[in-house]
Amino acid sequence: MLKRRTLLTTAALATVPLALPQIALAQGRKDSIVLGMALEPPGLDPTAGAAAAIAEIVQYNILETLTKINADGSVTPLLAESWEVSPDLRTYTFKLRRGVKFQNGEPFNAQTVKFSFDRAGGEKSTNKDKRTFANMSTQVVDENTVVVINKEIDPDLLFVLGQATAVIVEPKSADTNATKPIGTGPYKLDSWSKGSSLVVSTWDGYRNPGVAKIRKVTFRFIADPAAQAAALLAGDVDAFPRAATRIVPQFKANPQFQVILGGSRAKTILAINNRKKPLDDVRVRRAILAAIDRKAVIEGAADGFGVPIGSHYVPGAAGYVDTTGINPFNIEKGKSLLAEAGVKTPLELTMTLPPPPYARQGGEVIVAELAKIGITVKVQNVEWAQWLSGTYGNKDYDLSIISHVEPFDLGNYTKPDYYWGYQSKEFNALFDKIKTTANQAERNKLLGDAQRVLATDAANGFLFQPQFPTIAKKGVKGLWKDMPIFANDLSALSWS
Repeated sequence: MLKRRTLLTTAALATVPLALPQIALAQGRKDSIVLGMALEPPGLDPTAGAAAAIAEIVQYNILETLTKINADGSVTPLLAESWEVSPDLRTYTFKLRRGVKFQNGEPFNAQTVKFSFDRAGGEKSTNKDKRTFANMSTQVVDENTVVVINKEIDPDLLFVLGQATAVIVEPKSADTNATKPIGTGPYKLDSWSKGSSLVVSTWDGYRNPGVAKIRKVTFRFIADPAAQAAALLAGDVDAFPRAATRIVPQFKANPQFQVILGGSRAKTILAINNRKKPLDDVRVRRAILAAIDRKAVIEGAADGFGVPIGSHYVPGAAGYVDTTGINPFNIEKGKSLLAEAGVKTPLELTMTLPPPPYARQGGEVIVAELAKIGITVKVQNVEWAQWLSGTYGNKDYDLSIISHVEPFDLGNYTKPDYYWGYQSKEFNALFDKIKTTANQAERNKLLGDAQRVLATDAANGFLFQPQFPTIAKKGVKGLWKDMPIFANDLSALSWS
């Protein structure tokens, strides 16, 4: 997904005069659309993999959840028609839609909900939200009623149950969803050309015929920013949600396109392996943060499309506090902290970077910044699959740059086996209180305290909240502006 500042090649620019007839042709195809994606998913089962690209294809399209998260962050019914919550906020009773079937003809009912949630929290589960589901007990009342009892109070549970990790799967096909996803959604998988594209089309058996105006959707995987721009200009791609920020300026003044800029709940961080010496010393981690000029990183990594953050939390989220002042940019402070920790310079570290531009471009900036306090960083560029297995899975890294896009993921800092290896009794106690406090004002105060602990501990290098641009032809309607989750709601799309 990354190249340095790159101009479109002459060949790419030569396609621009052809764009007008191609755009007219594309808009004539009122029932099909081509969407660009920067990253190709490693599989299509969001209950088995952590990559956000999985949900970008399957969530709400092929596989569905009990609740639905909308562009504004609100939660509405999907496979559940309605629900009731007990006074102690631990018991949720869901009334399910009747007559719903999976794409293989099997019925959707309370038993499939129980199967899905028990599987997600089971011993063999690789669901990234396994802990959440392990804390839940799911009981079948009748075919169309299911009760979920949570061990802990979670005021965000209805939102969590609308995320991709909570999709309802069909028992007979669950194990093959990575290659042949079977769901209850309005779209079905047609084909997948690995390394190139994936095609879905409307499923005739969907319970709400005609809800999807677009009958065929092709996802094209284009990592390189210059190639993204060329594909849009040539008419090969109709819309590119979360396009490379680098290419935005050339489309802003083009009357054939719309540029949509919205907020997100994503946190772009310099992940620090807290298990490794000398990174297990808070003074060393604080030194690293002191060397980082967040504004320079935002400019280099995201072409200015970002807001500085000081903890694993973003403006716009409930209880947000500005913690950027806890570890301010201060080169001399960084040098003195390393000396205080007894670190002899140059300290040699490795930075493992996945393909997205924010990682590769941001890496260049941070390598230069860390050199100023005596830290020499060797960059190791890896493909997405390698990052997921080596960095995230095997915790084999010193530093990495990654965007965490889940809205409610502070709980990852309570997991000692999570890839950054942070451990804090103080944070764990705070998070336990957060999970069990129903009063929003009290909860917001605790959330502020939790953010301050992570910032003070320099648990990671907290960089910025990204702003994700969507670039699309003028005639495309229904694209999300804000992105509380990474999803492409295909049934909302249409051509004007």
